[in-house]
Amino acid sequence: MTKNLITGIGGFVASHLADLLLEKNEEVYGTYRWTEDLSRIKHIKEKITLIPADLLDLSSLIRALADNKPDYIFHLAAQSYVPDSFTNPIVTIETNTLGTVNLLEAVRLIKEYIDKEYDPVIHVCSSSEFYGKVDEHELPITENHPMRPGNQYAIGKVGADAAAYFYYNYYGLKIIRTRMFTHTGPRRTMMSAECNFAKQIALIEKGKQAPIIKHGNLNSVRTWADVRDAVKAYYLLVRKCKPGEVYNIGGKTVKSIGEMLDYLISLSTAKDRIKKEIDPNLVRKVDVNLQVVDVSKFENATGWKPEYTFEQTMQDLLDFWRKKTENELDR
Repeated sequence: MTKNLITGIGGFVASHLADLLLEKNEEVYGTYRWTEDLSRIKHIKEKITLIPADLLDLSSLIRALADNKPDYIFHLAAQSYVPDSFTNPIVTIETNTLGTVNLLEAVRLIKEYIDKEYDPVIHVCSSSEFYGKVDEHELPITENHPMRPGNQYAIGKVGADAAAYFYYNYYGLKIIRTRMFTHTGPRRTMMSAECNFAKQIALIEKGKQAPIIKHGNLNSVRTWADVRDAVKAYYLLVRKCKPGEVYNIGGKTVKSIGEMLDYLISLSTAKDRIKKEIDPNLVRKVDVNLQVVDVSKFENATGWKPEYTFEQTMQDLLDFWRKKTENELDR
């Protein structure tokens, strides 16, 4: 049976990927830190093998890989909340860059000293933040667009991207990089714009917040994808794409943050009462404000097409936050 290892198994995307792999009747192993919230995988916890490990502890990664020898490694663990990267820049870069180096070094050491036949396919998940601020004449963004990191999270991901490139070219590890654009859906709790709005709407509907939604820059443009389509893309990636290459992945719907907010409000039972108000604390000093992506390289390699509509994704996200806030209020 095919063995898959997901780093950061308790994460938002990781939990959906684990669901998909189990549906395919494949084995799922997942690394987690001792402080990690595993509530997203509570429904499948008995079906997967949990492995305590830390990206900053090389020995734990060697043990996790040597004991289980996964065929595919999905490296999804990261410090991925951009605001926290400003207050914790060193930990963010250590986790995202050095943590990736540690993982790749663990594979190299096992291959060189323990089992020369061990040769897994490794997916290193970089980010669209690699590209940073893009001018309109440069759209759509291809894989050849220059790096322009606009925050410490992006710096950490650029480092991870570079490490993956090096370990493929120098050591011959079968590494495939992705730069995923905006993806969201149920189980996402990181306070990205759409989650922030969905949570506020859910609280307004319950009478626990005044009918005013606080927001930052509404003019930023995103290409939206559903997390459930994203993990299907990752599944195809490791089976059909070429090691050493990098692939943009993203949805087909292009909307501004403001358009996304207006759509979420239109789904609310309180839509006639809700007002919008800018919060200066939510405005980034350097905003990645124009993300329109070219995913033709990945589509040509895999045949992947997104299945979830923007409207379904937003409905499911809002319903998730309605349920989550209800459960929290009932405690």
